[in-house]
Amino acid sequence: MATRLTTQDASFYFLEASSTPMHLGSLAILQVPEAGVDYEELLTHVERRLPLVPRYRQRVREVALGLARPVWVDDREFDITYHVRRSALPRPGSDAQLHDLVARLTSRPLDRTRPLWEMYLVEGLSDNRVAIFTKSHSALVGDEGSLEISQVLLDPSSTPRPTEEELWMPTREPREAELVLDAVAEMIARPREGAATLKMALGDLVGSAVEVAGNVAAVVRTATASAPTSPLNAAISRNRRFATVHTELEDYRRVRRRFGCTVNDAILAVLTGALRNWLLSRGEPVTAYSTVRALVPMAVYISGDGSEEEVDLEADPVEREHVPENAERKVSSFLVDLPVGEPNAVVRLSHIAHATEAHTRASSTVTAQTLVRMSGTAPATLHAMGLRVASSLSQRMFNVMISNVPGPQSPLYLNGARMLEMYPVSPLLKNQALSIGLTSYDGHVYYGLNADRDAMSDVEVVTALLYESLEELLDACG
Repeated sequence: MATRLTTQDASFYFLEASSTPMHLGSLAILQVPEAGVDYEELLTHVERRLPLVPRYRQRVREVALGLARPVWVDDREFDITYHVRRSALPRPGSDAQLHDLVARLTSRPLDRTRPLWEMYLVEGLSDNRVAIFTKSHSALVGDEGSLEISQVLLDPSSTPRPTEEELWMPTREPREAELVLDAVAEMIARPREGAATLKMALGDLVGSAVEVAGNVAAVVRTATASAPTSPLNAAISRNRRFATVHTELEDYRRVRRRFGCTVNDAILAVLTGALRNWLLSRGEPVTAYSTVRALVPMAVYISGDGSEEEVDLEADPVEREHVPENAERKVSSFLVDLPVGEPNAVVRLSHIAHATEAHTRASSTVTAQTLVRMSGTAPATLHAMGLRVASSLSQRMFNVMISNVPGPQSPLYLNGARMLEMYPVSPLLKNQALSIGLTSYDGHVYYGLNADRDAMSDVEVVTALLYESLEELLDACG
């Protein structure tokens, strides 16, 4: 029998609108090896890894009259060349041209009649580089058992790990009558879920997702109900701008050692300084008490006694020795008011460190919305889970989502090509003009800023101010 979408998956599927496509993006910059990067070889590589992500060969089929949540069915006309595409920049392509291309691709919704993902091989980059840009719908990834495709394509060495060839045979697609009868039986057996499905059909997507998927009261308790008024919250179009920032992980570790905070605290302090100066550059009123409320995923682990503790996954391994090897890791989310009204970088950091520490102390009794439990790190999936909790909250509760996910600190390869940089591209929610994703990888911290083209036409100003804010904090280290 076909697998039904979960309540949250269905809410993402129906939540999508022309101005808010709900796909998560991932941009990888690769160094071209001597043998080059061949499109046909990439197709073969992707096809061999598809059995590890079987949902990437399934499409969504809706049930008549909205009687139940849609189901996943095998795409009997699956065409790998439709999903893995080839693009090129005029040589030598610049990073700015690549960002423009990513922004245009991010603006386009996925084809709902096919599996909900696309991948682009972008050739023509300067300095003998290529890019891989992947779009995966949020309904496709983010569950504890779901992975984003880039996670299974990458290998820890230049020699791809062997995979068994699999002859894929699509299963029979259920008839309409079968889906309707199954939906009616489910509504009788589980009337509460049936009511939630009807709410989705009537447009109450967020309410139904919260009602069935879980209680977010713990996240709500960490701040008052409404976020401060901010230009970060505005009506948005379907068009996007994309910008990146590339920094060194050691810089944040230096701040951590000097001030006794975490790498997460240092990153939030850098973002706070940049947002402060961005508001000033726009002539926005900034007082000593001005704040920007951010929704922030945080890595924690579950100790043997069931309590939670923040774990700085980007710390040096020797500084994480207190974390038990068998500890269960997860990511939770909380709201934090970033003190953009504070002119002193060290005081900003202190405020943020106290806020995150207070959240960690309270987490054993007031557990925040759990996003994912998994061993190891899986950046794309964790970013998707951050989006899930953000969408379940009213957009009036926060100004911006900042998703900071630790990645591997050793090089990864895609079919022999070394990955140099990796940038998350988080989607925008309604009335959210900016979404910030960060991933640490191989000694660096990579920021991906996805912004509305009209409401955030000056997103490049934010990127420049991020570098300045980091330098200000490093200067304070002496």
